[in-house]
Amino acid sequence: MPELPDIDVYVERLGERIHGAKLADIRLNSPFLLRSFDPPLDEANGRRVIELRRIGKRIAIGLKAEFWLVLHLMVAGRLYWRDPGAALRSKQTLAAFDFTTGTLLLTEAGNKKRASLYLVRGATALAEHDPGGIEPLECSPEAFGQRLRRDNKTLKRALTSPNIFSGIGNAYSDEILHAARLSPTRLTSQLSEDQVDSLFRATVDTLTTWRKRLRQDSASTFPEKVTAFRPQMAVHGKFGKPCPDCGTQVARIRYKSNETNYCPRCQTGGRVLSDRSLARILKDDWPDRL
Repeated sequence: MPELPDIDVYVERLGERIHGAKLADIRLNSPFLLRSFDPPLDEANGRRVIELRRIGKRIAIGLKAEFWLVLHLMVAGRLYWRDPGAALRSKQTLAAFDFTTGTLLLTEAGNKKRASLYLVRGATALAEHDPGGIEPLECSPEAFGQRLRRDNKTLKRALTSPNIFSGIGNAYSDEILHAARLSPTRLTSQLSEDQVDSLFRATVDTLTTWRKRLRQDSASTFPEKVTAFRPQMAVHGKFGKPCPDCGTQVARIRYKSNETNYCPRCQTGGRVLSDRSLARILKDDWPDRL
């Protein structure tokens, strides 16, 4: 799922292309994409783009007269910038947004259609799409710590809860926790002040570094290789590969469709956390230490 650094870069590159342009038409190729009915979608046609925002992991395109298009790409949604009038060539292309400057295509891989599009009007209606998490790159260390400790959750759960922190998902939470040298299963109530401070600094450094890197990668083009798995990442998506800091094999915790990657030596003091599915099978043979 595109997260804060990816969405910020999407918003910036879109702003360069559509800010001030008129939205001529929205062509839907999937009836499941549109999740709103009032106001009707054709009310957006002919309106000029006056603002773009990131709201959590959503992209909000502000149109004249307080209309907003709200896009949530979910796991597999991606955006592509094309010449005006680009065709809807495949079932994976869910919609085309025709601006006077070009066409924005929205695609979604796979059979599960989770991406969504809303048209809303007014600040109140737009605020309903904000999960309420604080912005990790805009808050103070004190506000970060207060929000982190608001509920007693595991660090992985706290970082990825959209009503606690805005824009952090599975990929960057793994990288943040590795940088902070903290276990993903550590409870927020168990952290010392120094550990909270370390987590705050790791969050800011990780998100800032990746946003800068993605900006550089798409400096002269539109970002079309948005992925949660990147070669430069330390642990996310690196199960079984060596940790770049200590050489220990990266371990994982799998739960349903989610996977958490971590380094047992750097983050858990050599303890191998229980993988729910594999641990059930191995039982007493499950290795709990390196």
